[in-house]
Amino acid sequence: MRQLIDQLPGSKIREVANAALGHGDVLPFWFGESDEATPAFIRDAAVRSLHDGETFYAHNLGLPALREALSAYIGGLHRPVHAQRIAVTSSGVNALMLAMQALAGPGDEVVAVVPVWPNLTAQPVILGASVRRVSLKVVRGAWQLDLAALLDAVTTETNVLLVNAPNNPTGWTLMRAEQQAILAHCRRTGTWIVADEVYERVYFKPGERCAPSFLDIAEPDDRLVVAHSFSKSFLMTGWRLGWLVLPPSLVEAMGKLIEFNTSCAPTFVQRAGLAALAGAAEFVPGLIGRLRHCRDTLLPQLTALPGVQVATPEGGMYAFFRVEGQDDSLAFAKRLVTEAGLGLAPGAAFGAEAEGWLRWCFASNDPGRLTQGVERLRSFLGL
Repeated sequence: MRQLIDQLPGSKIREVANAALGHGDVLPFWFGESDEATPAFIRDAAVRSLHDGETFYAHNLGLPALREALSAYIGGLHRPVHAQRIAVTSSGVNALMLAMQALAGPGDEVVAVVPVWPNLTAQPVILGASVRRVSLKVVRGAWQLDLAALLDAVTTETNVLLVNAPNNPTGWTLMRAEQQAILAHCRRTGTWIVADEVYERVYFKPGERCAPSFLDIAEPDDRLVVAHSFSKSFLMTGWRLGWLVLPPSLVEAMGKLIEFNTSCAPTFVQRAGLAALAGAAEFVPGLIGRLRHCRDTLLPQLTALPGVQVATPEGGMYAFFRVEGQDDSLAFAKRLVTEAGLGLAPGAAFGAEAEGWLRWCFASNDPGRLTQGVERLRSFLGL
C-alpha cells in the first residue's frame, strides 16, 4: 500500500455514526441526505429499464438521450451548453475525482476554499498534488469569502482552484461579482477552476431558481469544469449518478478516464436520471420548498439556545453551528450520540478551519424530528 493512502484520515462522520451502534434511540442528522425516499416516478423508470433488459455497457460519456436532456436542463437555468460538452459519471464524487485526475498530479498545486467536504481536498492529495487552503470566515453571523486572500493564493503556479458553492458544510454561496473576479483572475494565471455546484438548486434566495453558477458567465473554452450530481436535488443519493460540464478540449480525455475508472454509469440508473430531469420542473421546486421549511423550522430554535452560534445558510441542506465551550467537535458529537441520542457531524470532519462547529442536516420529511432534536440538545446542555 502507498504510504500516502495509509496516512489518509478516516471519515469522522462515520466515526460518529459508528459510535451510535448499540444505541437504539438516535436521531441521525449526520449524513448529507434527506430521509425522504427517491420519488416513485424515478424508481419506476429504473425498474422498467431492468425489465427491458438494459443491463449492458453504455457509452463512456453517457446515453445520448441523457446528455441531450442534461443540455436542455442546464440551458433552462444558465447559458446553453451543448450536449457534447457533458459527461455522465457514476456519482458526483466520481465526477470530481475524474476532474482531478485530468487536471492535477504529483507536484501540482491545488487551491481549495475551505471548510469543505473532506473528499474534495483528499482527491488531489491521493493523486500526489499539494493543497493550499483558503478559509472562509464568519462575519456578522454568516460565512464569507476573503476574495483578496483567495486571489493572492491563486498564482501562475496553481493548476486548479477548487470551489464548492453552495458550500457543504457552511451554506456559503458565491455571488456573481465574486465569480466574475475569480474567473478573470484564473484566466490571467492559466488556472483551471473545478466548481462543485451540486447544491445549486438548494438555494433559498427568494425568486431565484438556483444559486449563481460559473456557467452563467464562462465561455465554452474557458478552463472550467463544473461537477453536478442527481443526489441532492432529486433525492438520489444511493443511485450514484452525476455529470460534468467540460470545455470541448477536455471531452475526449474524459471519455478515456471514465473508461479506465468505471467504463460507464449503469444504463438503468441513467434511465432514472432521464425520468428525474423530465419531472424536474414539477418536483424540484416542491422539494426546495420543503427544505426551506425545514431550515426555517430548525434555525430559529437553535438560535434561541443560549451559547449557540448559528451561521444562516444561503444554500445547501445544513445548519452549521457551535456551542460555547465545546471546542472538540468530534468528542462533543460522540457525547451527543451516546448521551443525548442526537447524531450530528463534527466540524473537524471538514478541516481544522471548522473545528468547534457541528453540522446538522435538516433535510427531513418530518420537521417535527428537527424540533425533537433541538429538545435533546437543550436537555443535554442543561438549558
